[in-house]
Amino acid sequence: MTTTTRPVRRVGELLRDWRQSRRMSQLDLSIETGISARHLSFVETGRSRPSPELILRLAEQLDVPLADRNTILLAGGYAPAYPHHELDDPELAPVRAAVRRILDGHGPFPAVLIDRHWQLVEANPAVALFTDGAAPHLLAPPVNVLRLSLHPDGMAPRIGNLPEWRTHLLARLRQTAVATGDAALHDLHEELRGYPGANGHAPATGDPVSRVAVGLRYRHHGRELSFLSTTTVFGTPLDVTVAGLAVESFFPADAATLRALGVRGGDAVPPS
Repeated sequence: MTTTTRPVRRVGELLRDWRQSRRMSQLDLSIETGISARHLSFVETGRSRPSPELILRLAEQLDVPLADRNTILLAGGYAPAYPHHELDDPELAPVRAAVRRILDGHGPFPAVLIDRHWQLVEANPAVALFTDGAAPHLLAPPVNVLRLSLHPDGMAPRIGNLPEWRTHLLARLRQTAVATGDAALHDLHEELRGYPGANGHAPATGDPVSRVAVGLRYRHHGRELSFLSTTTVFGTPLDVTVAGLAVESFFPADAATLRALGVRGGDAVPPS
């Protein structure tokens, strides 16, 4: 029996890779961080060992995800700087409470809490609107909301503007994968690209909303509902788990959708 071990990467190599992924030269990064280009070169080549303060300063400027900052610190021989709690740990009780208020308060409109890989963490009851009719294998934990959205056994057959919505989701996923360097997100992007549904934009509907944002037109029980979505993240997170959390909220984009969801009035949206 043979075993293979992954080579341990040096701190300078990791910093160099992140700098190059951000398309910054050594001179650019040295100017932004206030260190000499010579010193930065020595750090990247391993001729100089950076302090933990310097590693964090460089990582901050390069917008390195918190988990990867910990990896770089470990490669430099230092302890991680950012904790990584589970969401049900006592330390994250205020985070859970804040998320619960957002989800509950958003009803009767759908809202979900997702992690950095777009896996469903929590949802309010209104999300049943989207999961109704989806194949059981897509709803078995862990549920990936992008896979659920674009899979032909998921929401895709009921999305009225699937080409437009698909293009929007794939572009957002690709941007995140590139920004984070997360191999799992790259793999997910390749998987979703293979699903049916042509790239491009759906025909214009003429409604005012479609001219200002990409919305979701969703058929449910013979009616087409129109939504706009927003993303809420925690500001300046210092925990790896919290940094990857986001709340995706869906808002009715017309009065007909408001009425379909049992809300009277509709002054906040254009009439339909």
